[in-house]
Amino acid sequence: MAKPPLPIGSWGEISTWVVQTDTKGKPVKYKSQAKFRDHDGHVRQVSKYGKTKTAAERALQQKLQDRAKTNQSGELTAMHKISHLLDLWEKRFERLVTDGKRSPTSLETYRRAIKNHVRPALGELRIGEATTPRIDTVLTKIKTTAGASTAKTCRAIISGTMKLAVRYGAISVNPVREADTIEAPPKQPPRALTTEEVQLLRKSLAADDYAHQADLPDLTTFMLATGVRIGEALAVLWSQVDLEAGTVEITHTIARLKGEGLIRKTTKSKAGQRLLHLPNWAIATLRTRQTAGIRLDDPIFADTLGGYRDPSNTRRALRTALSPIGNTARRDLGLSLRALRRQTGMTRRQVAETLRWPQTRIELVETGRIKVDHDMVATLVASYGIGLEHHHPLLAQIHDATQPAESDKLAWIRSHALRKTTATALDQAGHTARQIADQLGQAKVSITQDIYMGRQAANPAAARALEDAFEDPELP
Repeated sequence: MAKPPLPIGSWGEISTWVVQTDTKGKPVKYKSQAKFRDHDGHVRQVSKYGKTKTAAERALQQKLQDRAKTNQSGELTAMHKISHLLDLWEKRFERLVTDGKRSPTSLETYRRAIKNHVRPALGELRIGEATTPRIDTVLTKIKTTAGASTAKTCRAIISGTMKLAVRYGAISVNPVREADTIEAPPKQPPRALTTEEVQLLRKSLAADDYAHQADLPDLTTFMLATGVRIGEALAVLWSQVDLEAGTVEITHTIARLKGEGLIRKTTKSKAGQRLLHLPNWAIATLRTRQTAGIRLDDPIFADTLGGYRDPSNTRRALRTALSPIGNTARRDLGLSLRALRRQTGMTRRQVAETLRWPQTRIELVETGRIKVDHDMVATLVASYGIGLEHHHPLLAQIHDATQPAESDKLAWIRSHALRKTTATALDQAGHTARQIADQLGQAKVSITQDIYMGRQAANPAAARALEDAFEDPELP
């Protein structure tokens, strides 16, 4: 009976012998050799040398193991570590980004999730050990510690890697397929600004020196007029605007990539590349921004040096501006709290780390741009070693600062609320979901309907239609 062939990526018995001796006949060099079946099916001799028999055999073992991992032509085994599989999946995604089929920002997001969550949880397991119950447990833990959004990202990554393992023959079924789906209600349900809130927003930004310094009034107007994402708005060049025709061309977005800085890249999908018509009030805003020195290749909303603005910094500035100083009492309280912090020698970052608060919250409190209450201030000053109950002047300031202000109506607004407002306005004007999705640059109408369109519960037309359909003239 013929001897069965070596499995792909494995080797036979290792042989070692002396190949060199010194003048006294003492061995000084050994050679270890074994037959290795490569991933093209051919059996080849693989050898390695060492000063001792043990050293030669260890060197050969390492060479054979490395060859089994790296010399692949599309195959894996269930014994490979998931960490190795993640490397293969990441390289494949990099090629898709290079080919323009995937977004570089998606790659950055996946890399963070792999580094912080997936690799620590699964990297040292073998592919064959990645069972559905084990993956389910990992995803549940990630959801608990990092949130549903991160868990969904990790689920997509693990599913993609396991799909790759199935394709390469390491396993026969993707274990993620039967894992429990990750569901969580949105932190903030779709909400659009009312007409009164839009007027209050524009009035508030126009009266805010900080907002003017950050060039936010015109940017907000442009986003309301178009429904574009903030990165898309920052990527528009003057050459893409035709004020005579009243149109703007959306083709790119601004993103920050690790190791590359700010880049202007094409939109995530073909649906994102679109020609939009501008309302007259938006055209008027853009005309006022035009000056004789503007070049066609300049961005409309540039930074102070005339270059591209960072979307993250712009969002932060918008959040700050959308929390305007509510009243004089709130501003005075913020100044007092800032003075107390400085007396302790602490920075805003140190306070934020101590309390596990976002650093921006400390800034908003100290500038009077956030509504505070007694408990919040008590927690804050406690980190300075101050007991609020013994600080009577501060207690009096808190009483005055906690009174309602008109600007509190704007505190909930984020940049995406402007997109929702545009979508809802078009919906109420009778535009179809497909037309609204095209305006927003979304390929799937379902996303537009579920996330960006603030639906109205009342529908008088439905009552009239049912009345006409089922009215019985013989009934009293």
